Amino acid sequence: MSTFVSCLGPGKQFHISPISQSSRRVVFEFNIYSLNHISNFHTHIPSNTMAPGILVEEAQSTADASPSVFKHKNAYRNQDAPRDIFPDGIRTSGQHPPLYDVLKPYSEFPKEITGPTVWKREDFVNNPERWVHPFTDEEVQELSDTADAFIASGTPLTGISQENFPLPKLGKVLTNLRDDLLNGKGFILFKRFPADVWGAEKNAVAYMGLGTYLGYFLSQNGRGHVLGHVKDVGDDPTQIHTVRIYRTTARQFFHADDGDIVGLLCVHRAQEGGESDIVSVHHVWNTLQQEHPDVAELLTKPIWYFDRKGEVSEGQQEWVRQPVVYLENGGKGRLYCKWDPYYVKSLTRFSDKGLIPALSEEQLRAMQILEETCQRLALHMILEVGDIQFLSNAHLLHARTAYKDFAPPAPRRHLLRLWLATPESEGGWVLPMPDSDEKKRGGIQVNNTPPKAPLDAE
Repeated sequence: MSTFVSCLGPGKQFHISPISQSSRRVVFEFNIYSLNHISNFHTHIPSNTMAPGILVEEAQSTADASPSVFKHKNAYRNQDAPRDIFPDGIRTSGQHPPLYDVLKPYSEFPKEITGPTVWKREDFVNNPERWVHPFTDEEVQELSDTADAFIASGTPLTGISQENFPLPKLGKVLTNLRDDLLNGKGFILFKRFPADVWGAEKNAVAYMGLGTYLGYFLSQNGRGHVLGHVKDVGDDPTQIHTVRIYRTTARQFFHADDGDIVGLLCVHRAQEGGESDIVSVHHVWNTLQQEHPDVAELLTKPIWYFDRKGEVSEGQQEWVRQPVVYLENGGKGRLYCKWDPYYVKSLTRFSDKGLIPALSEEQLRAMQILEETCQRLALHMILEVGDIQFLSNAHLLHARTAYKDFAPPAPRRHLLRLWLATPESEGGWVLPMPDSDEKKRGGIQVNNTPPKAPLDAE
């Protein structure tokens, strides 16, 4: 197969290198070093290829490449997945490169964002009534009764849904909250969930039942965990190319998870540390426009490589190339952020081999400025036992401080985590992603790994 690439304009250098090839496909990655914009170069390649970050399919139709169709031994749509594997009939879509041809140039990004998604720490630090909702006795009782009935039914936890977890009164509260998470300030802190009274199973059932009123639960790792456990399991946090930081005591820098909404239920606190910080992405963007517009521009370019840390399905690359900030591909045209510095810094095993570009000095500077800006603008909170924090991953970034656990036999710090999807047809943001209208868009799905909801870390 021959591929000819020409470049428009002097001083524009890049190369194309084959990443992998088989009898069915050849995968190429553009390594662009001095291009200012993708539109500055021209490619002449076979008509069945796709945009940069390129997958040249030699014997597969465009329809087959859709993320809504999972191709393994048999093909089926993610939303019609076999229930013997996926009890609710929906498979997590997983990680995908963006739709490069609909990404917007920096010139189309707003210089200032206004509205309810733009908030400052001062708006909330002394006004807990604006963002804290203590569950009432009546709400706790309704949640308890429904959880007991669900457990008695024998339905697997991975099959929980609004239909089999009815909350006639609390469900209305959650429906209103969902709109505020998606289109308003983007966060809420529930209190008085009886995590220290109920056992592990009832905590998990009640928590996941709440989550079904906000979105569709997603697989959070290659093991298929739809109920995550933020807990130190002894992993080495320096091995960032293989280790997920939530399984350590290390600090987590400001980031967003691979789901529209993230939930955290505190079951046990640390002896010290492990405190939470959140920040409005839109306030950060406005601040960058005022103080570092060059950094803001760099974040809009699809030159950032994100590690998949080995959690890949057959035929997928080990990384995804994308911007840090996007504009919605339709909808309200809002600015959306997808960021985790650990996933950007862990790719030296590939850049050292020349497979992808190493981080530039400009990128390293942008990462530092972004983190420092988030720290300066963040709202700080401490999660107590029985607190549930729900956050938008579209227009908030969150972080946590490093922590130290109590000595045994005291329990270790333990938070139950949910990643929830909100497809665009159900009020979610219109993302420049191929799975934007999937019910379980995003998340991490490896081949046909079935969902699991373990009651503790494993």
